[in-house]
Amino acid sequence: MKANYQFSNLCGTVYRQGNVLFTPDGNSLLSPVGNRVSVFDLVNNKSRTLPFQNRKNISRIALSPDASVLISVDEGGRALLVNFKRGVVLHHINFKKPVKDVSFSPDGKYIAVTHDSHLQVWRTPNHLVREFAPFTLHRTYTSHHNEILSIQWSSDSKCFLTTSRDMTARLFTLDPLEGFRPKTFAGHRDAVIGAYFSSSGESIYTVSRDGAVFTWKAKVSDDDADSSDDAMPVPSGSTSTFESIATTRWGVHERHFFNFPNTKVVCASFHPSSNILVVGFSNGVFGLWELPAFTNVHTLSISQQKIASVAISPSGEWLAFGARTLGQLLVWEWQSESYILKQQGHFFDMNTLSYAPDGQTVATGGDDGKVKVWAVHSGFCFVTFADHAAPVMDVAFAKQGSVLFSASLDGTVRAFDMIRYRNFRTFTSPSPVQFSALAVDPSAEVVAAGSTDSFEVFLWSVQTGKLLDILTGHEAPVSSLAFCPSGTNQLASGSWDKTVRVWNVFGRSRAVETFSVSSDVLALAFRPDGTELAVSTLDGQITFFDVHSGKQTNLIEGRKDISGGRKADDRVTAANSSSGKAFTSLVYTADGTCILAGGNSKYVVLYDVREGEGVLVKKFQISENLSLDGTEEFLDNRRLNSAGINVDLIDDRGDASDLEDRIDTTLPGAVRGAGDMSVRKYREEVRTKCVRFSPTGRAWAAASTEGLLIYSLDDTIAFDPFDLTIDLTPQSVLDVLSQGEYLKALVLAFRLNEKPIIRRTYESIPCSDIRLIARQIPVVYIAALLRFVAEHMEKSPHLEFDLIWVRAILMSHGRYLKDRSGEFAPVLRAVQKSLVDVEQSVSSLCEENTFMMLFLIDQSKMKNVEEESSGDVEMDTES
Repeated sequence: MKANYQFSNLCGTVYRQGNVLFTPDGNSLLSPVGNRVSVFDLVNNKSRTLPFQNRKNISRIALSPDASVLISVDEGGRALLVNFKRGVVLHHINFKKPVKDVSFSPDGKYIAVTHDSHLQVWRTPNHLVREFAPFTLHRTYTSHHNEILSIQWSSDSKCFLTTSRDMTARLFTLDPLEGFRPKTFAGHRDAVIGAYFSSSGESIYTVSRDGAVFTWKAKVSDDDADSSDDAMPVPSGSTSTFESIATTRWGVHERHFFNFPNTKVVCASFHPSSNILVVGFSNGVFGLWELPAFTNVHTLSISQQKIASVAISPSGEWLAFGARTLGQLLVWEWQSESYILKQQGHFFDMNTLSYAPDGQTVATGGDDGKVKVWAVHSGFCFVTFADHAAPVMDVAFAKQGSVLFSASLDGTVRAFDMIRYRNFRTFTSPSPVQFSALAVDPSAEVVAAGSTDSFEVFLWSVQTGKLLDILTGHEAPVSSLAFCPSGTNQLASGSWDKTVRVWNVFGRSRAVETFSVSSDVLALAFRPDGTELAVSTLDGQITFFDVHSGKQTNLIEGRKDISGGRKADDRVTAANSSSGKAFTSLVYTADGTCILAGGNSKYVVLYDVREGEGVLVKKFQISENLSLDGTEEFLDNRRLNSAGINVDLIDDRGDASDLEDRIDTTLPGAVRGAGDMSVRKYREEVRTKCVRFSPTGRAWAAASTEGLLIYSLDDTIAFDPFDLTIDLTPQSVLDVLSQGEYLKALVLAFRLNEKPIIRRTYESIPCSDIRLIARQIPVVYIAALLRFVAEHMEKSPHLEFDLIWVRAILMSHGRYLKDRSGEFAPVLRAVQKSLVDVEQSVSSLCEENTFMMLFLIDQSKMKNVEEESSGDVEMDTES
């Protein structure tokens, strides 16, 4: 079995913190998710997560104007320069202080970075050349008295505006200008959130945190103003935009206020060409205002929490919002007043997951009481069930039929119809109990759930909803349940009482076989053939039992394999710590040769368990995020203050700038899903609560602290090698075709997208080369090729030629097409329609020919009979 699974996508989280931004073409949206960056394709309805990781949670991201280079800066000021198309890290740099904003100049030659009260401008490294020290500091600008919050470049990249907590905005020039001093825009009574140039450069707008919008224009020149120190001579004649901005004496022209009581401005963005200002407030409301008239276009509440980030697409049609507290990401089309994208992850931890039988969808359950269903290929959540009133502990799909089951601590097991998306059955126990484990039998007629307080296992009929049986015998909470997949009517239950019980639930004997293990049972799993049972215990062991003989067949000591990561408050090293050294989730691969295990650690482990072996095949590290507790092997002594206390454990909520962030509204005690709020500071721990293999065996998923991680054997990025081609003309395609390079000519023809060229190239390919070309063609052109073959089949007489193409493509790329059946459904339907039309026309032609042949044969027979009869008559007359 292959073990080279690579990180493919992050589904369960859509936004954590930082800024969201659009790509220059406006078709995609970039959103920071922890220490990664997700890209949401708004046109094709897909999402992908770039493979690189920052050291800590990302605070700011910026994309170059040509969309070739992405810079992501984490909370500690360390930045990565990434090739955006490939997701490959090019360079590292440490800015040494937290960065509030980073911005590329419109010409892409410079990067402006905030550095506390200073501003640094760096030259953009060449992403096509490998350099030892690629970052070159151009200039450092100093005049602010407090932390700089935002940067806004002018359209000609020669000057920029900065805003700060010192309640001012300042205008700087990129290069020194004789006689120029930085212009100060003062007058606000709170921190200035943003400053923006108008499209003509004649006005500047500043937005402050207390809801004030100032319009700045050139002061009217007075005779007395000539003696002022700040006065700049205005050159005669026509001047450039840069010179006019730099030499203008700016003054407040108008003051406007939003007048929202008890509400602060959190974020703002401005679109110069349409003069639209978008503002996000601390109460979850956003508004659109048209400047300079300050006309309110519309106001809408989109969240219950404050809007952390806002972005406007280059065309000005779409608005993107990120809400940090609830993890929401929204894209709003303000002209039609409709959502383009509306996604939200689980509010608290993700507890469990389950793959659908076709492997195309994944269901997750979280501490927020919601069950979400995600499309694996697109990465989007397409349905959310919020029927549970307490954390969801387990979910499972039925092997047959479109039914999803969930068990919760609210004392209910619910069945959801995945066709109509509704809760059609609710199962409850006679007395209220909390359900922590769930299992569905292979026929999907019986569902079982284990309780944490009564230590019983309940069985219900899915058809009637009635309670069938209550299995008693465990003396501690039931932690895991599993039905035998081979259909032998066996149910295995694991409990904290250090036993595993195998129940014959439908037999008359009601036999129960008990397996004793060395410690509390945390998880169990049947091998796909139903002959072996794997049990994970609290002491870090995985024990294997033969179900038929009841004997132990193998034992894996996994404490050292899964251990790793020292928490900030641990008194002992990671190697000597006993916490987290156990597997809380187990799953067999589809062929039963390997087992995947995860627990309260940063590792997910893959073991080979064939022939009684327990060989460690591979360890997957699910996160390198130092913002999470438990990712470091050794603690950093530099994080200790003079009192010997780790600064990461000191509660600094009282130092937050926003009042709502400073107030501690938590109640005394522990809050499930959000950690123990009674400690000095709560930090999320890196851990894996559930792992599951896809039924296809090509991927596996893990419900982790950062979301739903999907690891796959398939390439996530379909790279087109012909992206590097510069000259693309009809003549160049014909030249390549004349040289006999059929694959290259076909790809170039599709890139040119001219039907006559495509048809000529397609019909020039020899039949003997079709299989080879179909196997080698990049997957990004499969849809276009199939669509063309379907159209060609309807109009061309070359029937066998087209059929050979269809067969070669389906044989070479069948798995790829099946895994993305939803995406390729229109193309496959077009091919099917063409094949059906061809079949009908050929069959009708064959029937006509058959009838014609039969008619001709009958006519010949009748003619022969007539000739014979006439010959007999002639003989009779002669005689």
